[in-house]
Amino acid sequence: MSRLSREQKRESKRQRSAVGPGAGPLEVWVPAPAGGSGSGATVGDVPVVVVPGETVQAAVLNHLHRLALAAGHPVLATIHDERIGFVVPLEVYGDGSSRYTGEPVRVGPPAEVPGASGVRATPPAMPAIPPAMPATPPAAPPVPEPQPLPGAAATHVLRALPESPPDAMPGVVAAPTGEFGPPPVGLTPERPVPAMAAMSGMDSEPEPEPKPTPARGFDAVAESVLAPVEEMEGAAFLVEPVVRINEAVKMGRIEEAVGMAERVVADASRSLGPEHPEVLRLRELTSYIAYLAGDPLRSFHLSLDLARIRERHQDPEAAYGNVQSAAAAWRAVRDPVQGLNLGQDLITLWSELVADGGPAADDLEQLESAHNRMTRLADRARSRSLADNPYTP
Repeated sequence: MSRLSREQKRESKRQRSAVGPGAGPLEVWVPAPAGGSGSGATVGDVPVVVVPGETVQAAVLNHLHRLALAAGHPVLATIHDERIGFVVPLEVYGDGSSRYTGEPVRVGPPAEVPGASGVRATPPAMPAIPPAMPATPPAAPPVPEPQPLPGAAATHVLRALPESPPDAMPGVVAAPTGEFGPPPVGLTPERPVPAMAAMSGMDSEPEPEPKPTPARGFDAVAESVLAPVEEMEGAAFLVEPVVRINEAVKMGRIEEAVGMAERVVADASRSLGPEHPEVLRLRELTSYIAYLAGDPLRSFHLSLDLARIRERHQDPEAAYGNVQSAAAAWRAVRDPVQGLNLGQDLITLWSELVADGGPAADDLEQLESAHNRMTRLADRARSRSLADNPYTP
């Protein structure tokens, strides 16, 4: 893997500072393949390094994703992809999702693919993924059957994302993938409300404003990582190390963040006590980093211990947030027997929070989902037992 020169690093730093909320889109150039090493792609004049086994479009999207994380807000980009002959307007979010901000425009024919006689590069469409789904999605009119662009080569239809498996990890967004390409004609990022639908509601009573669902669990921790670190009352010595940990997480240096978080928690516990509010917040951050590092067992136990402490401190909102984090880590545990054991502890504490009232009692569907997973885990454990010993009665 080639390394960026000192000049390229300075340019990359300048680029991150130039993606403020009001800044224009970054110009991205993806040249037609011409053989040789390197992709030749640039983002705002900064070369994009493509590692072995990675496609150029994945490298570009990952670069934009890192810029969005560093800036703390979505990044706009105009992608000039000479391989497919299109200019694609795109917005990339800090969670790794992306969406079209307008219709891609054809500016030339697709480039010939080197080494493939008579084969032309055509752009499969990249799904536009919103950064987060609303709690109650509004009714949308039927989408007309997409038609191909006039004069375009074979255009692939945008397909709906596949449903997540029952045990999929909630709250985890995959890194940007796919190729740049035009969506079908008529499919725009925002759909207007039909006039008749708007008029029919004019005489009715206005619907009450829905209460926004507060960020809980790892979602709340992720928000705190992206936000500026505020002064900590009685724990000013923690500000600088927490800033370094957050920066490591935002830049994807997860293993480094794991070690730093462990050391800071140990130091803070000795100085402030293991149940000081700032220490508890640090332990939440440590659990989140363990989850990102692919250690769901450690993440689960850290979160469940925090939930018990918060319950003992009579803080049901924080306790339920920790239960949500523990549930996310639990769903990442694939072994059915291990999942059954952990799930029993989780549901026992969860049920206690429901019995006490508060936010857990207002969100019974989540607990029901956990019970359903326990049933599936029991079925998988039984099937595995029968496979290991077919003579079991």
